[in-house]
Amino acid sequence: MLSRKFSLIGICTLGLAISLCKIARANLVTNGDFSSVTNAPKDFFSNVLPTDWTSGGYVFVDAPNTADTGPGIPVYPGFPNSPIGGNFIEADGTPGLGLPLNQTISGLNVGQVYNVSFYQAAGQQNGDAGPTTEQWQVSLGSDTQFSALMSTPQGSYSPWQTQTLSYTASSTSEVLSFVAVGTGLPPIVFLDGVDMEANVPEPSALLLLAGVGTVAAIGRLRRRVCAKSVAV
Repeated sequence: MLSRKFSLIGICTLGLAISLCKIARANLVTNGDFSSVTNAPKDFFSNVLPTDWTSGGYVFVDAPNTADTGPGIPVYPGFPNSPIGGNFIEADGTPGLGLPLNQTISGLNVGQVYNVSFYQAAGQQNGDAGPTTEQWQVSLGSDTQFSALMSTPQGSYSPWQTQTLSYTASSTSEVLSFVAVGTGLPPIVFLDGVDMEANVPEPSALLLLAGVGTVAAIGRLRRRVCAKSVAV
């Protein structure tokens, strides 16, 4: 009987830990790799139309090996493909030309902290001169932050790098927005692998916590059983 109770405690705590692990890995962004499109890239965003995103102006969707080709803005040759493969976003960060890339995120918990992660890179339009700087202006609702500033030498590129920004939800549904910003002639900013997850402990930490909780619960139950035995 006692062993059955121990087993039940272990199963319950392990089930809770597994449920929390699933929550920790849930990406709230859909089509964050821009693989689902209406028309084939490379082309203007308004022609390719990636599902679940809205944008326009000088924002493009690039297929692999097309960043340095048209239509749109070709950067200097040698620009690397996205580290996750497939399509990626290219945007002109010239002031006044950077239109937002938006997706509405639903199912948020008010007061919960969420981590927005993505890959960014930068380049320069082929034929232009002078150094450039580039970054993303990233907003969740009214909270606006900036990614790390990239400094790109003339005729070169800034390689892909990971970024993570944290936001606290103020509503159950908010707009996640990316705007390319920069200086120079012209600053071209790239984006891929957009991911948004609740800021909860890592799965390994949750499993460890579940194990500790199981041991503690079994210990308490064992002490109660022993105390009853002594009393009898």
